[in-house]
Amino acid sequence: MLRTIIGIFAFAMLASCGNAQRATFTQKGANFFGATITADGAIDLSQAVQTVSDVDTMEVKVSGIINEVCQAKGCWMSLEDSKKSTSALVQFKDYGFFMPKDAGGKKAIVKGFLYSSMTPIDELRHYAEDKGASKEEIAAITEPKREIKMMVEGVIIYND
Repeated sequence: MLRTIIGIFAFAMLASCGNAQRATFTQKGANFFGATITADGAIDLSQAVQTVSDVDTMEVKVSGIINEVCQAKGCWMSLEDSKKSTSALVQFKDYGFFMPKDAGGKKAIVKGFLYSSMTPIDELRHYAEDKGASKEEIAAITEPKREIKMMVEGVIIYND
């Protein structure tokens, strides 16, 4: 019985990881990842970032341009505001879905929690490795960094 339960659990984990790693655009127009959200009420990322300094964490729906996506799995992305003056590291709730690796440059709307956080050196190096940075670039990361981050439940990517 225990072997059956473990086998089912292992199969479910592998199946879900396999599907998430193959995240692709399925249609022209809006493509949804994670929870289905709407664009209603989305504000530019720069507006949201100005507000988060007054509170620890805030739930928000923001729009922006995807700057880069994790090239290992699509498990995080960088979102920039419309003027490319503000950015946020976007991660996905419960590691439950991934982004297409070719989503860079596309307009997106995300819904989730926005917050400011100090990112430790080992995590910064991990992100640099995911981006394909050289060993020298990774070794040059020697200080933690304060970043704006989002933990999101749903993403709309416009694939026009």
